[in-house]
Amino acid sequence: MADPAAEEHASQVSELCCECGQFHLLLDNHLYNFQDEVDDELICHICLQPLLQPMDTPCGHTYCFKCLENFMQEYNFCPMDRKKLSFQQCHKSSLLVRNLLDKLIVFCPFKAECQQTMQRCELEAHLQNRCVPIYILLLLLKYKSELQRKKNSISKGKEDPPTKVETNTPKDPEVPSGGSSLVAESSAAAVVSLGTAEPGLVNPAFEETEEDLPQRTSLVAETTTIEIHREDPEEELGMRIVGGKDTPLGNIVVQEVLRDSVIAADGRIAPGDHILEVNGVNISSVTHCQAVSFLRHPGPVLHLMVLQEKGFSNKTAQQDSTSATNREVIHVTLIKRDRSEPLGIKLIRKTDEAGIFILDLLEGGLAAKNGKLSRNDRVLSINGQDLRQGTPEAAAQIIQVIYDKDLPQGYVSHEKTVAIKKEPKESLGITIGGGRDNKNKLPIYVTSVQPIGCLFRDGRIKRGDILLSINGIDLTHLNYYEAVSALKSNAASHSVVLKALEIISVNSTEPSLDIKEQGFSWSPLWITWLGLPSHLHFCQDIVLSKGNLESWGFSIVGGFEESKGNQPFFIKTIVPGTPAFRDRKLKCGDEIVAVNGVPAIGMSNSELIPMLKEQKNKVTLTVVSWPGSLV
Repeated sequence: MADPAAEEHASQVSELCCECGQFHLLLDNHLYNFQDEVDDELICHICLQPLLQPMDTPCGHTYCFKCLENFMQEYNFCPMDRKKLSFQQCHKSSLLVRNLLDKLIVFCPFKAECQQTMQRCELEAHLQNRCVPIYILLLLLKYKSELQRKKNSISKGKEDPPTKVETNTPKDPEVPSGGSSLVAESSAAAVVSLGTAEPGLVNPAFEETEEDLPQRTSLVAETTTIEIHREDPEEELGMRIVGGKDTPLGNIVVQEVLRDSVIAADGRIAPGDHILEVNGVNISSVTHCQAVSFLRHPGPVLHLMVLQEKGFSNKTAQQDSTSATNREVIHVTLIKRDRSEPLGIKLIRKTDEAGIFILDLLEGGLAAKNGKLSRNDRVLSINGQDLRQGTPEAAAQIIQVIYDKDLPQGYVSHEKTVAIKKEPKESLGITIGGGRDNKNKLPIYVTSVQPIGCLFRDGRIKRGDILLSINGIDLTHLNYYEAVSALKSNAASHSVVLKALEIISVNSTEPSLDIKEQGFSWSPLWITWLGLPSHLHFCQDIVLSKGNLESWGFSIVGGFEESKGNQPFFIKTIVPGTPAFRDRKLKCGDEIVAVNGVPAIGMSNSELIPMLKEQKNKVTLTVVSWPGSLV
């Protein structure tokens, strides 16, 4: 008779891992085929494989996270020297060690069909997006899963569909400057399933006509409250953010989650999520710097409310209808006494009904004081603009057109030349970051000015300055190590001439974040990169392909507006399950410079969106990608 436990173990072993492309137990380490022999210093002495998520012990040994965690469940000593040890005493290895491991060259596991090699950290993206054998296999698995899901859905039966009533909305009266007029349809039977409080305009490049997408309705999104725990209250969360009310993106968006970080270990926050609240404070309409300050605030527990896109929902013909009971059309006029006064309305989308609905009325807001609006009311129009098929983002933009005409433009840059006399053996006294070998292809910038060198004494070079040249040698196209070599060799002379670019905030009221950066690996805030002149941008082409019935899967904000002039176009949303999502090269916060070689500068949103929709199966986006602010 077969052993059930053995059968279960065998079935687990047969599972294919989408990250490493090998068969292994879910709880076991990933497996890789390394091109070269790996140095013994980078080997885990438990599994005898190159380290994965390396952890250092107080006694100076390093093991894989999973290996050490499993070992410590049975023993209380170090495997190498048998000194007394607890898992809580161990900490993750330095960034240098993790980077060395990530750069180890591996073969694609499907060597018979795919001969490619790559860095270990690049294998997952290769398997999911570019490797034909695994991609086909994943599609088959996804198709099998979808068939099973449909079978389960059919077996459960279907609920009686609601009926739809069309409502004609009278034209709104004119509203004085500083006011908003809402026409709402009140429904006692409405059910809230999604939530968002995000401001800002999203013109969806992924929205298609009914003929294009016969099986889809609106995007599915939901708000989630997430509690993050930190053993060290000062430990950085390990994610990069973009956006803020002082940028076209409007609210705060997660651009990247760093490996082995607190956020990565929690696993619930992903790139593209919008952060709405931090510890009960609404940050959906704060500046970028203010959001960074809130998220960097130390503490053992952090409460985050995030809006997460879940992709498109499937629909049936019956879902095009709504209940006609207890419905009436009402007109509400809200007038702001000043720009800072909140309307106090949270708007949502639903999966089964077009348009937008009121999720909540915030206490103390104009809407709550007015008393005519209620939760679950459907918003039909704002200031005369029909929103029966609208989105919360479009509604927020209509409101913001009135109030945000003086939107700050972020940062500007100022070039300076610094000539100093020095002793031959005297150090410049600076550390640098960036370089064109960086994944974001950044220019060289100053990360610190030490109080021991000639530049500290001179005082004109500051942290965050972009270094353009030293003694006539151009630094703007060098990688990190080339720049270090150029700085060291020229520092040996009696005189040094540095050309640098200082990035200056045009909003002098913003508080300095220097005090709040203790414990963080310093790098410029995302918003400061927006002040760089275009000749220092590094542009890359991203080619997306899709089927006839697919959408591109991203939304954009920005462009020319009469009240604000030319603003960059930014990627705001990337929808799960779409070509933009599967490609993985496009990120929230990326700036679109051109579409199919046509420059985007000077275009309005209404000009660029049709250009994107006209591209049926393939589009080339030229983008500039700046690293988000680390929190």
